[in-house]
Amino acid sequence: MTASLEPSFDDLVAFRDADRGLIDKLSPCVIKDHRGRVVWDNEAYNFLSNAPCPKTANPKLWRQAQLVSKQGLFKIVDGIYQIRGFDLSNMTVIEGDQGIIVVDPLTSAECAKAALELYRKNRGNKPVLGMIYTHSHGDHFGGAEGIISRSEAAEIPILAPFGFLEHAVSENVYAGNAMARRASYMYGDRLSKGPEGQISAGLGATLSMGTVTLIPPTVDVTHTGQVEVIDGVEFLFQVTPGTEAPSEMNFYLPQCRTLCVAENATQCLHNIGTLRGAAIRDALAWSSYLDETIVLFAERSDVVFASHHWPTWEQEAVITYLTEQRDLYAFLHDQTVRLMNDGLTGIEIAEDFQLPPKLRTAWHTQGFYGSVSHNVKAIYQRYMTWFDGNPANLWEHPPVEIAKRYVSCMGGINEVLQKAKTFSEQGDLRFAATLLNHAVFADPENKAVKTLLASTYEALGHGCENGPWRNFYISGARELVGHVPRDNILSDQTAMTKSLSLHHLFASLAVRLDGKKAQTQNFTIDLYVIDRDEDCRLIVSNGALIHRTGRTWNTSTSSVANYSCELTFSQLLQLLTTGRTKEPLKHEVGDSSFMSKLLSLIVTPNGAFNIVTP
Repeated sequence: MTASLEPSFDDLVAFRDADRGLIDKLSPCVIKDHRGRVVWDNEAYNFLSNAPCPKTANPKLWRQAQLVSKQGLFKIVDGIYQIRGFDLSNMTVIEGDQGIIVVDPLTSAECAKAALELYRKNRGNKPVLGMIYTHSHGDHFGGAEGIISRSEAAEIPILAPFGFLEHAVSENVYAGNAMARRASYMYGDRLSKGPEGQISAGLGATLSMGTVTLIPPTVDVTHTGQVEVIDGVEFLFQVTPGTEAPSEMNFYLPQCRTLCVAENATQCLHNIGTLRGAAIRDALAWSSYLDETIVLFAERSDVVFASHHWPTWEQEAVITYLTEQRDLYAFLHDQTVRLMNDGLTGIEIAEDFQLPPKLRTAWHTQGFYGSVSHNVKAIYQRYMTWFDGNPANLWEHPPVEIAKRYVSCMGGINEVLQKAKTFSEQGDLRFAATLLNHAVFADPENKAVKTLLASTYEALGHGCENGPWRNFYISGARELVGHVPRDNILSDQTAMTKSLSLHHLFASLAVRLDGKKAQTQNFTIDLYVIDRDEDCRLIVSNGALIHRTGRTWNTSTSSVANYSCELTFSQLLQLLTTGRTKEPLKHEVGDSSFMSKLLSLIVTPNGAFNIVTP
């Protein structure tokens, strides 16, 4: 009987809270870049408004989609305003004595600019006197240049948790291309919006597709209890590393008894392992920090808001909300580890994992973004790695080769196709997809197999309560019938690259070195970046690109470089992106062909690589 426990659709508190405080809307809510390209279209979700759930959607996800599609400027309490529905995330504006402090300026500069304009239209043209990044994910800093220019940024405090820049670069630059390609599947940003297509990502509608920027923080928040005053507003911080992001923090505003929990507590179950890719998160630390949040702030908070979704008002509701969010991650962690220690694998634990009744019936713990299934597997992986301990899984063939062998054992493609149809007719879409996936990798030109797998994926997607699962299934179906995007949200990293340190720049270059071609090369290049007053040594050795920045080596005893020069940071970026500079380099010594040789070894990643086909 307990397995059927579900939240009640008669519970309309979330709809009340999501509408509360609405001041104004952007009409129409369509945002374009300087070329006229649409980077955000909330009007595409109008089909959700007051509409009953169709057969092609899970009723719970449909309800969540209706909630996250609400857009506009909302008042949380006096002096605190949120702009929601302009991106996957929210932007918060806190009013100070003379101006405003902007918290989490969305993913794209264009969307952040539009959000600020809506605020100023209703609250006056107040200057930005501070900015806060609650954590190191791109949808909370990417729009920074839509709020302030780089020159203006030098004049105001920009706060972030310690380690912010390192982790922001790690996800968005080092692994940016792979994560962005998978993020397109996860958020369904390229899917058509509608009852049969993309309806939501659960955490928000989807990602915006504008210009991603990065303005480095100027003030590190290093410890819980740190107090900063910005434009007369007192912020009391709680650092929460290793929770929803490697670098994250909550803050409390004592003057208005209001708590910001960043992305540590949202109106749904979050991800321990995110499907776009990222380091596995620490569910135990997540729960522990939420408990600390309760101890520090819950009894003196009348409202709690986050970087996604809508706030929770009233102290009793705040305490219940934070307590259930804490217990959610604690239960997932503890029971996964308990069963793991009994010898079960992640897949086995996830199959029959059940949350306690209160957590199964609360709307804010439902699996709209993270799922119990993939979170349990992520917790297992954090402790036990990808390997389940079975030697048969230690050295498997790669997908194409194993698919050919499976198909051969089953009697060929036609036999696999018939078996898959049988399983599909019996309602076992999961195994039908497994069989057809092998068939596609064994014979990727077989249209009948690809068509049937595409329809199987669509059917699986339409039944999902989890937004990213739905988007992954439907995106996979589209790829099978030939719809592959030409790029992804991070294909153009020009705006972000300008903010990188030399260390981060060369580290990002190193992961693009063609190791096979570089194995026979051995040379050294010395650069002096004039406007950063920094020496750099680049060493190509045994297929690796080693970099030294600053003055960390003794040039008097180091070997002489094959080539050296002086240049500005702008020239360096020109050289790395186009192979040449507009102005000549200075003080060149040695053979300049070594720079050309280095650039010839750097490859550009494929922003539209296949996911569901070989």
